[in-house]
Amino acid sequence: MLECNNITKRYMNKTAVDHVNLSLDYGRIYALLGSNGSGKSTFMKMITGLIKPNEGSITLDGNSIGVTTKKHVAYMPTESYFYPYMTCIDIGKYYADFFEDFSYDKYMNMLSEMQLEPNQKASKMSSGMLAKLKLAVTLSRNAHVIMLDEPLNGIDIIAREHIINAIIANSAPDRIIILSSHLVDELEPIIDYAIFIKDGIVVSHGDAEALREKMGKSIVDQYKEIFA
Repeated sequence: MLECNNITKRYMNKTAVDHVNLSLDYGRIYALLGSNGSGKSTFMKMITGLIKPNEGSITLDGNSIGVTTKKHVAYMPTESYFYPYMTCIDIGKYYADFFEDFSYDKYMNMLSEMQLEPNQKASKMSSGMLAKLKLAVTLSRNAHVIMLDEPLNGIDIIAREHIINAIIANSAPDRIIILSSHLVDELEPIIDYAIFIKDGIVVSHGDAEALREKMGKSIVDQYKEIFA
């Protein structure tokens, strides 16, 4: 279980995440929903250990976020982080050197599914191709927690279906998947749990089906109501 206890992150006089309490269970796909600047990326980066909360604590299976947990968490940021000279093959070898749970064979299969050329350099790729490359390399890890920050950004309508299918295929009883997005209509059919975050505050959260029954409206309509 991933436990977030009263976590708060401030940057100078800006509170990016404000006293968030959440418990995330294995075997579920979570959607972290909010507009740009709502605190989604900051929340994810605290789980990875890239930044530390000013208040509160985060634990994964009882272990505080740190060296022990980092090897079990796979994170795909919104930014492109590949060296321009790297080819897809170079990137796969780079990940294989860093992460024991990385499957090079799975990665090569995902490149094929995403219609990416193994010998193509990152510097020659479009934003959409880089988005698919980031997804392929992240999902090729057998991590306990997989976090994808805006996985559908820059992706055309046809490629989105491949990406959504890849996310579903990588869900498992021993895995937590967290997706951050403002493209709620694309994610609603596949998520188990919705977390609405606005100005760093979790304003609503719960099992997706339970929220639909309780509110009498879709997750998309709830999003519109909260962020309109």
